[in-house]
Amino acid sequence: MTPRAHNFGAGPAVLPVEVLTEAREALLSFGDTGVGILELSHRSDAFVAVREEAAARLRRLAGAGDDWAVLFLQGGASLQFHMVPLNLGADADYVVTGVWAQKAYEEARRLGPARVAATTEGTGHDRLPDALDVRPGAAFVHYTSNNTIYGTQWPAPPGAGVAPLVCDASSDIFSRPLDLARHALVYAGAQKNLGPAGVTVVLARRDLLARSAGRDLPPMLDYAVQARHDSSYNTCPTFGIYVVGLVARWLEAQGGLAALAERNAAKATRVYAALDAAPHLYRGHARPEARSLMNVTFRLRDEALERRFLSQAEARGLVGLKGHRTLGGLRASLYNALPDAAVDALVSLLEDFARENG
Repeated sequence: MTPRAHNFGAGPAVLPVEVLTEAREALLSFGDTGVGILELSHRSDAFVAVREEAAARLRRLAGAGDDWAVLFLQGGASLQFHMVPLNLGADADYVVTGVWAQKAYEEARRLGPARVAATTEGTGHDRLPDALDVRPGAAFVHYTSNNTIYGTQWPAPPGAGVAPLVCDASSDIFSRPLDLARHALVYAGAQKNLGPAGVTVVLARRDLLARSAGRDLPPMLDYAVQARHDSSYNTCPTFGIYVVGLVARWLEAQGGLAALAERNAAKATRVYAALDAAPHLYRGHARPEARSLMNVTFRLRDEALERRFLSQAEARGLVGLKGHRTLGGLRASLYNALPDAAVDALVSLLEDFARENG
């Protein structure tokens, strides 16, 4: 079997080996059912137990009480860009800190008079906004907690005034404690920190679900309908939900979100230190005070050096380091499941490459 590479890809991203091993065993027979996890009916007792356990573990990790709904949906964060204003009202304020935040705003504009409360476009999305211009009557305030492309991250949720706060947490959910009390709705595509592509997790305050009443929404796009049907209005993404449950169990076994936050900060600190030690060669995109702990974005002196760096990385078994096409350069994604050995390998490459190209 080919040795596993050190996977720094932004998503679909690295998963815990323990989770992959257990999922592999379940492909032929899940438990004592004699049926593979991919073959189980979404309405069978065996799978309903899987879904309920996954939801319970996510609820514990998030600190969500019974006043919160946990939904497993499809369509990724991109569909949530539409579902959020469709259900909550499009007269909302958006904080635009990158490509995905911009797409969320543009989708809301299709439905109504959404507006920009702050943007960092003027400086190439290398920072966080100094302040937000939030209307008291806004249906909600939407922000993206971590910017996978440009490498910025909110250290804490922004203030939303009296408006409900909605967060796209796709690339940093459960990488640190989630301040759910500050939010009304949090959503995340699973393929970065939660599980495989194909399932989306939504945590929503139940009182917000009533906002869709009387709107005559398509059932598949109605949060209240999805909640009433326990995320199974149609055939839900069973395998994705199963793996999310395994990842949630793994997160609990690591000591929970506070322990993960400490470990993730240590990983990112080491990588940024290696970059900062060679300013003649490496140039980070994000301003230091806005740096992401999940996605480290940087450039080298020229593109020829970047190609050489990527070639040496591949030779050492490091993959997924090429930057997003929007920004270019290089990007190291340091998600929960990325082992310390991968960070060791990256730091070693950064230091060796700096010595060779000083």
